Amino acid sequence: MMNYSSKPPDTPAVHAEGLTVVRGPRTVLRGLDFSVPRGQITGLLGPSGCGKSTLMRAIVGTQAKVTGTLDVLDHPAGHPTLRTRIGYVTQDPSIYDDLTVRQNLDYFAAILAPGHAAADRRRTDVTRVIDEVDLASHTDSLAGNLSGGQRSRVSLAVALLGTPELLVLDEPTVGLDPVLRRDLWNLFHDIAAQRGATLLISSHVMDEAERCHRLLLMREGEILADGTPDALRTDTGSETVEGAFLHLVDEAVAAGRKKETTR
Repeated sequence: MMNYSSKPPDTPAVHAEGLTVVRGPRTVLRGLDFSVPRGQITGLLGPSGCGKSTLMRAIVGTQAKVTGTLDVLDHPAGHPTLRTRIGYVTQDPSIYDDLTVRQNLDYFAAILAPGHAAADRRRTDVTRVIDEVDLASHTDSLAGNLSGGQRSRVSLAVALLGTPELLVLDEPTVGLDPVLRRDLWNLFHDIAAQRGATLLISSHVMDEAERCHRLLLMREGEILADGTPDALRTDTGSETVEGAFLHLVDEAVAAGRKKETTR
């Protein structure tokens, strides 16, 4: 059972205390305590299999067997009022292969803003997100005929529809060329700076950490560190975030070995 308490309006976008997820015999997330500040890009960094996707599913309310406290935009994770306030991109594109890019976006836009009166606003919104993810030349292409990177961009465009206050993006730049990766990160910063939205972006590519305002470094279902890239480099005496991460991993391994020997 998840526990909740009333919070003042200046609370972070996401706040977790003792967040735990158990899947079968395995504990995937181990009592996580963290906050994601509003209006910034927070990077969720760690190797594949460390629990990043599970944590993101918990935040958007689609993960089963979650215990502890998890508040999102001042509501319990998964609350019905959050459905139109959160944009979510999974690792596997969630689009219809037998529809064109525009038809996919028209469909999801109609779900977000139903009714004849909103038709003009939906058309404008769809055109905007197509331009933002650089898919104007593929508007009439079937999604099933697109490359993996292009399909991922369609999923991102779906998440950008409307005005989501929180964007949860699970490795959105995987498989993209360096130029498009750069352009998307510029877009992410524009969304945070100009719209005041909060972005939580996962990645296992450490050089993307330098593009974030704040970082959560994960390993084996635990958070090793929470801070700005500069603070993490300073605290560990490292030149890069990757070096800081490796330093923290070595410390965690050494602490685990010491604990074993004292039993």
